[in-house]
Amino acid sequence: MSDERKPYLSDVTDEEWHFCVPYLTLMQADAPQRQHSLRELFNGLRWLARTGSEWRMLPHDLPPWPAVYQQTWRWLKAGCFEAMAEDLRTLLRVLAGRNATPSAVIVDSRTQQSTPESGDRSGYDGAKKRKGSKVHAAVDMLGHLLALRVTAANEQDRDQVGELAQAVQQVAGQQVELAYGDAGYTGERAAEAAKEHGLNLEVVKLKEAKKGFVLLPKRWVVARSFGWVARFRRLARDYERLASTLAGNHWLAFVLLMLKNFFAKSAGQALVGGRAHGGEEVRAGTGFDGFLGHFGFGFDE
Repeated sequence: MSDERKPYLSDVTDEEWHFCVPYLTLMQADAPQRQHSLRELFNGLRWLARTGSEWRMLPHDLPPWPAVYQQTWRWLKAGCFEAMAEDLRTLLRVLAGRNATPSAVIVDSRTQQSTPESGDRSGYDGAKKRKGSKVHAAVDMLGHLLALRVTAANEQDRDQVGELAQAVQQVAGQQVELAYGDAGYTGERAAEAAKEHGLNLEVVKLKEAKKGFVLLPKRWVVARSFGWVARFRRLARDYERLASTLAGNHWLAFVLLMLKNFFAKSAGQALVGGRAHGGEEVRAGTGFDGFLGHFGFGFDE
């Protein structure tokens, strides 16, 4: 972070940046076309995601908006945030005492209101009585994102099972066996689409009609994940012209959430006293580098 400005609450911390920089460095640090600090470009993107501001309204003490915009596109096209999310998800699962790869996922969707920018690809969601885009997501039992797909809001959830299941198995190495969904995933077509990719689709629904909010087993996990990303004002509505940009912003939001969660948990388990794992022990005093290296995530700057 530059010493010439006061930090924003959205700025990346030193520890977070140490983790992020290998994923976000797409060219050498001394490349002639690089005119702005990569860290400050990332800070600009983080500020935009949290505040929901327009690109042209980025603060003047951050890099110019065209520079942040162009670098963001490079990161999205390179799949930087998907790669970061995969490794963070693995680390968080290990810290929680779970297997590195999940065996079960939860699928659901959320409808985002359209704007003039996204209106051309929007549809009408009759259930939510809203015109916009629908974000279909698959998360593990801790609520961390594995796969995501954006469609018009009029697309049915059950029709997306096949592509979500395929994406999940690609990420998890064909190790996921079970998928939970709500009543929107009922029907033989959805179950068969899941089976084609080795998933058993289990629909969680109420046995009898009830009024008001009811907490459903397993299903609340993905609802909580959508609540997490709702804190990012850029995702309050669909402000993007392209569906790929909306999907990339969701990956970014989950990465920022997992980064904060990971360093909050690893501070007490890796930096103080070490942590036992797999019959071995991370020695006290090895610090963050030693902790990452123990799980195969050693980085060279």
